[in-house]
Amino acid sequence: MNTLDLQKVWAPRVLSVLRIVSAFIFLLHGTQKHLGFPPSDRVVDAFSLSGISGFIEIICGVLLLIGFQTRAAAFLASGTMAFAYWLAHAPQDLFPVNNGGDAAILYCFVFLYLVFAGPGPWSLDAMRGK
Repeated sequence: MNTLDLQKVWAPRVLSVLRIVSAFIFLLHGTQKHLGFPPSDRVVDAFSLSGISGFIEIICGVLLLIGFQTRAAAFLASGTMAFAYWLAHAPQDLFPVNNGGDAAILYCFVFLYLVFAGPGPWSLDAMRGK
């Protein structure tokens, strides 16, 4: 099998893996804020900005994990992470490595990529489209 064939076969599958892994970790941020799992000392008021972002992380995380309404969920998640970076991280320091915003930036751009690339073949969206 040549390189082009490998790319045709595996690129869509790896896109699905990227979506699933990113969504799962994103979902854990929300469950930690609202459900206390994974365990943390952090307590979040449900109606604070962090609490609202936690609800978005849970809802969009689940939708992205299963690949349902992927483009819309990824758009909302990407915007939420951009907002979180500029509101919470950037004012602390210019450099993401110093302000703790590296994950927010990565989530923002991974989810923005999913808006355009779609969910990949291992998703409910793909199953519904067949």
